[in-house]
Amino acid sequence: MSAISHLDGPTARLAYAFTPGARPTVVFLSGYKSDMEGTKAVHLEAWAKAQGRAFLRLDYSGHGQSGGRFEDGCIGDWAADAQAVIEAVTQGPLVLVGSSMGGWIACLLSQRLARVAGVVGIAAAPDFTEDGFWSEMTDAQKAEMMDSGVWYRPSDYGEPYAVTRRLIEDGRRQLVLRKPLPMPYPVRLLQGTLDEAVSRDTALRLLDHIDGDDVRLLLVKGADHRFSEPANLALIEAAITEVAG
Repeated sequence: MSAISHLDGPTARLAYAFTPGARPTVVFLSGYKSDMEGTKAVHLEAWAKAQGRAFLRLDYSGHGQSGGRFEDGCIGDWAADAQAVIEAVTQGPLVLVGSSMGGWIACLLSQRLARVAGVVGIAAAPDFTEDGFWSEMTDAQKAEMMDSGVWYRPSDYGEPYAVTRRLIEDGRRQLVLRKPLPMPYPVRLLQGTLDEAVSRDTALRLLDHIDGDDVRLLLVKGADHRFSEPANLALIEAAITEVAG
């Protein structure tokens, strides 16, 4: 694996690993409460290195080896973190590969970075703070969060998620499914049918919403939200290859 480096980000010291190689640079954007040591990130780094492709993985503030507290962060912060690392470390065209929340961040960065040449979404979860967390909360839970500033949401993937008032309020400023989302380059969306965190309806909504001429969604029967089985990883590799050219 590539050595871990650090830089001072917008709100915290950020950790990242960059592998030089041919462009476009593949940028892996991990999910909510995940980090750059996850199965997909590490596997894709090794694959990119073997292919001679440039590759970047990173930890948002409050995640993994970066500084800051997870509970203090929000979508806007984490998108700014990713943008800061990308702008400091990479040159030339980019392929953004976003997993779960990383898919939302990829959508945001696609509108902010002129160098984006393609996007791959893996169980992409745009607008999940509003359409997932907020919409699923009872009136009592909403009142608790608004009053105390945090509500702890049970998770199938470890400790409960700290859903903060700031996360919800900032999330409303970052929504991508309520306004135009032009992507004039190849986009590949991968979605498992057994994903209990992100529904296929979300994947179809994103597919329909993206304004582009080369946008495809692959539904994978039997795959779950982690999308990390060997066959799933091979599909991600194929999608990146197709998008990167």
